[in-house]
Amino acid sequence: MNMAVTDLGALKVKQQAAWSSGDYALIGTTLQIVGEQLCETLDLRSGSKVLDVAAGNGNVSLAAARRFCDVTSTDYVPALLERGRARAAAEVLRIEFREADAEALPFADGSFDVVVSTFGVMFAPDQERAAAEMLRVCKRGGKIGLANWTPEGFIGQMFKVVGKHVAPPAGVKPPPLWGSPAWLGELFPAQTSSVGWVKRNFVFRYRSPAHWVEVFRTWYGPVHKAFAALGAPAQAALESDLLALAGQLNRASDGTMAVASEYLDVVVTRR
Repeated sequence: MNMAVTDLGALKVKQQAAWSSGDYALIGTTLQIVGEQLCETLDLRSGSKVLDVAAGNGNVSLAAARRFCDVTSTDYVPALLERGRARAAAEVLRIEFREADAEALPFADGSFDVVVSTFGVMFAPDQERAAAEMLRVCKRGGKIGLANWTPEGFIGQMFKVVGKHVAPPAGVKPPPLWGSPAWLGELFPAQTSSVGWVKRNFVFRYRSPAHWVEVFRTWYGPVHKAFAALGAPAQAALESDLLALAGQLNRASDGTMAVASEYLDVVVTRR
């Protein structure tokens, strides 16, 4: 038991380093529409106390603040919080930014009306603990709103491709499980919450599939680290497989890339 805890702690340090590498903010800004949509799915009300967990550069934080909510934006990567802070300042939005671990949120029980995360908390190593923390800080009758990539969608498949070249940590649940309704039912059991979800698509739009691979291998922490762990021939093989995946799903016929990636918009109501 102690060894498992130690392993998860070591993995978290590695993950923090991965998300600190590259510059996720450059990709995060392209996902802004997802944060706006999540606020609408939640039917978010002005004046609500909102906590954004694993906020990255603040997509849903900004979306909630635009709706005149009282927003606290958290992440365990200080550089991403700084990018969110700069975005909020540019729009003159009032948001509190705070460094925090999704598995040990520094807030009292029932502190927030709404807890949100877009493609963030799903990467916590201890998935059950992260879900329990979100439930803990959400008040009874409040809501938890999530946007999670599905295992079957483009990003879920991308992680499978990467995993064939760089083995994922043994015994750790894959992040896209958060996009499985059955697993959501395990994370948020019926005695504590009710779970609703709808499938949506985010379209990755790039100049070409090669441009997408270039951007992700340069700026998207997990992919950046995967390429860095490989020698030149293995890098070429990973690049080829990623290009094949994008090419298979690309609906554009003009040389650009337009690939729809399935995700779940999730609303958990705290009992």
